[in-house]
Amino acid sequence: MKIDTPKIPEDVTERRFTDIFYEEDPEFEMCMVTDSEFADETLERVRLYKTVIRNCNFTNTDFNRIDLTNVRFENCDLSNANLGNASMNRVEFLNCKLLGSNLTESYIGNTTFEGSILNMVMFGNSKLEKVIFDDAALESADLFDCNLKKVEFLSCSLNGASFEETPLKGIDISSSNFDSLTVSIENLKGCIVSTSQAIQFASLLGLKIR
Repeated sequence: MKIDTPKIPEDVTERRFTDIFYEEDPEFEMCMVTDSEFADETLERVRLYKTVIRNCNFTNTDFNRIDLTNVRFENCDLSNANLGNASMNRVEFLNCKLLGSNLTESYIGNTTFEGSILNMVMFGNSKLEKVIFDDAALESADLFDCNLKKVEFLSCSLNGASFEETPLKGIDISSSNFDSLTVSIENLKGCIVSTSQAIQFASLLGLKIR
């Protein structure tokens, strides 16, 4: 699946993330932020536009209602960060940690999570449209009552993930692995699975395969 990737100009300005406190509005545009420490902070309605964030630590930071457009995160730690009510379009998370992060009630479009750890992340009540999870860990992730449209899980670890009240029609999980998933038979209809996964799901139906 082709998705729109971040459009970031080459002539970006070097900034430290703490500089955002001195802006009239909490926003960066056309910036490169590298090696910044911004853990345990609270900064709502942040807006990042045409920006690269590299090797930064945002653990336990409250970014409620963050607005991201044309942004790339590389090797960043956003574990336990609050990204609830976020708006994301044309965003990449490359080799990032979002362990236990909150992305509930968000819109996430044209976004890639590649080589990233999203174990125990919460996506509840979010809309994901044109989103690729590539070689990502989503163990015990919570995707409760989500609207998934053109979402791909490529070689992901989905063990213990919950898709409660989330229809998986047209969603391809065939290249991903799991021992257990929480999903209803009704919401599994139309999901694209591998032969071995079909056998796993058959046990949910109580079928005995010989």
